[in-house]
Amino acid sequence: MISVIQNAKRLIVKVGSSLVTNEGRGLDHAAIAKWAAQIAELRAIGKEVVLVSSGAIAEGMQRLGFEKRPTGIHELQACAAVGQMGLVQIYETSFRAHDLRTAQVLLTHADLADRERYLNARSTLFTLLQFGVIPIINENDTVVTDEIKFGDNDTLGALVANLIEGDALIILTDQRGLYTADPRRDPDARFVEEAKAGDPALEAMAGGAGTGIGRGGMLTKILAARRAATSGAHTVIAWGREEQVLCRLAQGEMIGTQLTAQTAQLTARKQWMADHLQTAGRVTLDDGASQVLTAHGKSLLPIGVIEVSGDFGRGDVITCVDGNGKPVARGITNYSSSEARLIMRKPSSEIASVLGFVEEPELIHRDNMVLI
Repeated sequence: MISVIQNAKRLIVKVGSSLVTNEGRGLDHAAIAKWAAQIAELRAIGKEVVLVSSGAIAEGMQRLGFEKRPTGIHELQACAAVGQMGLVQIYETSFRAHDLRTAQVLLTHADLADRERYLNARSTLFTLLQFGVIPIINENDTVVTDEIKFGDNDTLGALVANLIEGDALIILTDQRGLYTADPRRDPDARFVEEAKAGDPALEAMAGGAGTGIGRGGMLTKILAARRAATSGAHTVIAWGREEQVLCRLAQGEMIGTQLTAQTAQLTARKQWMADHLQTAGRVTLDDGASQVLTAHGKSLLPIGVIEVSGDFGRGDVITCVDGNGKPVARGITNYSSSEARLIMRKPSSEIASVLGFVEEPELIHRDNMVLI
């Protein structure tokens, strides 16, 4: 068997709190430097990497003198605010040693639940990758409440994989991977080298809570793999201190537990849009635009739109119909209905002069469209 990481181009690497903080003893500079060096090697062979890192609260706990994780939300927020300073500093220093720039991105669940903020986060991450920057993502623990927090960075890693259509999620943890039972209690427990993400049997194997440092456990990793698989991303769960683990995975070596997605990446995204039986609005296309969409799979430009119906916002799914009112496609719009009415029948080069800004040159990008 060959690791799915070998052929994956866009990777999300999640590193857990216990690894980053050396079991709560403080930020592990040497370990972070090693992961940075490995990510630099991945970049050198053409892979895009987004890093999701826990550790802010754990580092803040250490700096503020907490011996165990506090339960009060405001205490946790204070720990996050203090710890985030040290976390970002060490990552910046470690990647700078390899001439790589980094960017801090703090997210809450509300950022990804709201379609416009979802698209803004997505566009920002894509732009950072285009600039050759390593985005370092963490939950915005300083401002979250129980209602909006992700709950663990395994889930955050999966959501980021869905957000940027990642090929694979690598969860680095303090365990080798998944066993059929707890090997500390069951001598017959077998290591799971490969399985299908979303297999219900995996959840029974992974029962148990996280450590006193982090919030996750093996179960959250299994659930994260299932979530990532909905957009076609594979997941690998591996021991973060395994020598050159990221580079060896990229070379095709099987390390840890590999959980494969059963839905092709493009199919999953298209299916999500096709499942919208009711859309927020619609745009009517001229014959040329209808032909370009159906016969050539191109993006929809504003110039091809002759009518806009309904009240929709940026990020909503809308229907594209031909001159006879026949639906030809559905897609995620880059502009609201009011903005679309202003720029329809106009070339993309005039969007800035009409609206005063440009989100994208397309009304609907082909990657965000499905023919029906």
